[in-house]
Amino acid sequence: MGERKGVNKYYPPDFDPAKHVSLNKYRNSHPLRERARKLSQGILIIRFEMPYNIWCDGCKNHIGMGVRYNAEKKKVGNYYTTPIYRFRMKCHLCVNYIEMQTDPANCDYVIVSGAQRKEERWDMQDNEQILTTEHEEKKQLETDAMYRLEHGAMDQSKLQRAIPTLSNIQEAQSAWKDDFAINSMLRRKFREEKKILQEEEEKDLALQTKANLSIPLVQETEEDRRLAALLKYHSLDSYEDKQKLKRTEISGRSWFPPAQAAGGKATDTLKKLGLAGKVMSPKALAGGSHITISHLGIVRRKSREGPESLCSPGESTEHGARTGGQSRHSAAHGTPQQSSPVASGDVLPAAGTSSTSCSARLSSSLVADYSNSSSDSEVD
Repeated sequence: MGERKGVNKYYPPDFDPAKHVSLNKYRNSHPLRERARKLSQGILIIRFEMPYNIWCDGCKNHIGMGVRYNAEKKKVGNYYTTPIYRFRMKCHLCVNYIEMQTDPANCDYVIVSGAQRKEERWDMQDNEQILTTEHEEKKQLETDAMYRLEHGAMDQSKLQRAIPTLSNIQEAQSAWKDDFAINSMLRRKFREEKKILQEEEEKDLALQTKANLSIPLVQETEEDRRLAALLKYHSLDSYEDKQKLKRTEISGRSWFPPAQAAGGKATDTLKKLGLAGKVMSPKALAGGSHITISHLGIVRRKSREGPESLCSPGESTEHGARTGGQSRHSAAHGTPQQSSPVASGDVLPAAGTSSTSCSARLSSSLVADYSNSSSDSEVD
């Protein structure tokens, strides 16, 4: 660290390399600065990392493995030639101090005070791990030949039991010995998977574009395929078949409405004319031939050809005679002749007369009068 900080330093004019040797001696300071403030007491400030999980005795909080502290390090003894160091640090959650020291015999750390260890240890022998040879056992192996022979026999029996397991491990490792072939196989597999993913992505994009979806699509599963196979949504007839059937039905339908009962048709006509609620005179009800046009609210529309052109020659002659007589009678009394349609008091001819066909032809020029039927033209 001193070499890292010894670049581009200022050397004062009275600095003498032969006398001061270094700038630290010139300033009477240690290269570690504040970390060496207790070096005279044999204490060095270091950065200590918690070796395992503990519980603080002051605040009873859990301190996880790997938490770092500024700890005071000092030497407290030796295990043979290995020094034993003690570390003293302050809990970051309270004012309690924690002291730990190394245990070279067990290759571990021991809590001296201020905390309790969270027990997560196991027996190495039960876990079939390699055990460290104890000092007494090592000394006995060096001095006692019989014990060394017995120990060797135990090691041979342990080796025989472990040979099948070692063989399986070697066979599993031999499959991965050729690095180039394994790498080629792995890259080939990655390319195939990448091609499959690209095809699925293109299919999903086409489906989203067709259905106008903005949600991501998940991968299909076997359960989804099975359910989709059970559900089938389709019509028995296509759209073209339905349209053809509809056109056939329309073309085969009659142009005229279906025949109805006479009473029902007359009732519907009276309802349309607004006469269903009116009471007619007994005379009109007794003689059906005396029903006038005004009773039905019908007026005659003027025709370009006139009513005479709609009748047959014989009928037109008879009608002309009646009309001419009526005109002469009107002229004799000085009444002006009217060219308007028949007055509202004209009586319809009875059924079976010779003017039935003419009346049937004239009925095409009759229209309904939706005016007030109780006007002065109504005849009792």
